[in-house]
Amino acid sequence: MAASVKYLTGDGAAIKDFLDKFDVRYFGALNRSLHPPGALADFDDLGVLWSGDHVFEGVPETLLLLRSKGKRIVFVTNNSTKSRQDYVKKLTAMGIEAGADDVFGSSYSAAVYIARILKLPPGKDKVYVIGEAGVEVELGAEGVPFIGATDPAFRRDITPADFAGLADGSLLDPTVGAVLCGLDFHINYLKLAHGLHYLRRGAHFLATNTDSTLPMHHDLFLGAGSCSVPLANAVGAPPLSLGKPSQAMMDAVEGKFQLDRARTCMVGDRLNTDIKFGIEGKLGGTLHVLTGVNSKADWEAEDAIAVPAFYADKLSDLREGA
Repeated sequence: MAASVKYLTGDGAAIKDFLDKFDVRYFGALNRSLHPPGALADFDDLGVLWSGDHVFEGVPETLLLLRSKGKRIVFVTNNSTKSRQDYVKKLTAMGIEAGADDVFGSSYSAAVYIARILKLPPGKDKVYVIGEAGVEVELGAEGVPFIGATDPAFRRDITPADFAGLADGSLLDPTVGAVLCGLDFHINYLKLAHGLHYLRRGAHFLATNTDSTLPMHHDLFLGAGSCSVPLANAVGAPPLSLGKPSQAMMDAVEGKFQLDRARTCMVGDRLNTDIKFGIEGKLGGTLHVLTGVNSKADWEAEDAIAVPAFYADKLSDLREGA
């Protein structure tokens, strides 16, 4: 199966064919609010565009090239710590033009799901959040009430009084109907204990995404999935993931941008999220770049979780087909 993966780096003709496959000339400016059916390039940013605060060489120029060829680019990210506006600021600072409508993050995906699909009933419509400010911003934008997240009251050691209050329910908010778990840089026992007791009382178990790790500074660190694992282990069931590779996220992206899946390509660096997302979503193609988590050996393994259609050493190699 891996033998069919087309290597693009250094092959100008193959790159041109690749670009033409997903080329739709009808798309206009980047910040256009209405998009006719056609091609959409889904880009995971971490590991594809940058690592940490380091933008990969040639990325801004490559994105400009793609747009000049009529590509509609959407930055699809599983990083729940940032809101769409946060990402616009970061992209701009790195020389990449973008607007809020060009970003589709897992925090936004979760907020849309809770507000428009899950529709928690009155009296049970609050969300307990394990996560950072990005989740708070997107829930607030969708009018979803929440507790937890960056509240300093949860950023401390657990006490004997906390154990007692959680056990008898006196420390729990009776209006919480869902627990949403994202990447939390201040994860602790107190936060997890609250999450467990809300779940034991029937709250929905949701996750912005379940990435086990995240690439940063040319190494790997704990991802959002590593924050939700203790709760999943405690309740004996995984959360509903609302980030890649969840098809709930794909449906939301398709609905927002009115894309033609057959003319859409997913570009990413992780097999179990990005590439799997594109394959299970029946997109027209998947491009794996070797600047992030997975390597060629990972999809050549017999038990590979997903195999891309194309791969390149780095995103900027696409300029060779200009």
